[in-house]
Amino acid sequence: MTEANRDELPEKLQRLIETVDIANVLTEPLTQSIANLLQVSAADINSDEASVLIRDGDEGDLRFLSATGEAAVKLLNLKVPAGKGIAGFVLSSGQPMAVSDVGEEESFYSEVDKTTGYSTQMILATPLSYKGEVIGVLEYINRRGEPPFEPFTPAEMDKAALFAEAIASLVNAYESAKLFRDLGDKVLAGENKDDITDVRDWLKGLRDSAEHREMLDLAVLMREIASRGEAERTICRELLESILRFSQSKSETTFLNF
Repeated sequence: MTEANRDELPEKLQRLIETVDIANVLTEPLTQSIANLLQVSAADINSDEASVLIRDGDEGDLRFLSATGEAAVKLLNLKVPAGKGIAGFVLSSGQPMAVSDVGEEESFYSEVDKTTGYSTQMILATPLSYKGEVIGVLEYINRRGEPPFEPFTPAEMDKAALFAEAIASLVNAYESAKLFRDLGDKVLAGENKDDITDVRDWLKGLRDSAEHREMLDLAVLMREIASRGEAERTICRELLESILRFSQSKSETTFLNF
């Protein structure tokens, strides 16, 4: 790596971090709001599981963006191939669908159950539409309690459609905010594809340095002190503010002025 490239890396890395930070600030409240709405709506519809699937790529694949219930963690980011399953049908048709027994439905995509270990018996799926475009699918799976389950009712399908309107707005905002995250690699790479490798080498050099190890030790010590109580946290906060003021007055102290 040339000296000129090395000098540019801190600025490139800072731009990347700022881009990712902006994406996190924008997307995290949105995903949390979607999760909250899923919980509220699932309780209202008396459903055991609820999930939101969004488009993944241009081929019609779907990806689980959010889920609530027993299989929630395993569902996140799981993909459903284009045209597969009840969700795929709802996405392509733009029509809601309620199935009281998935064993009798040929379009049911069982691979999700195989991956999560969950047993789907009934589904209510409704499209997520924003300004006339279907951008995802909202699903409710099974009833709470033990089978046999009562089928989903027309009134519950209407409720699901109302929840879908609110969730679709959040999903659209999430997709817009996510563009910042997708810009991360472009911001970092610039015109040179070797920049990512250069940054990794540069970061490795930082991690291996004595200064970096000392800062990690200091951070661990500060965290340990702050965890002991409010008075200790106040002391740590005042100490960090004093260090920041000192670093701003001393040009040679650069590690806090990244």
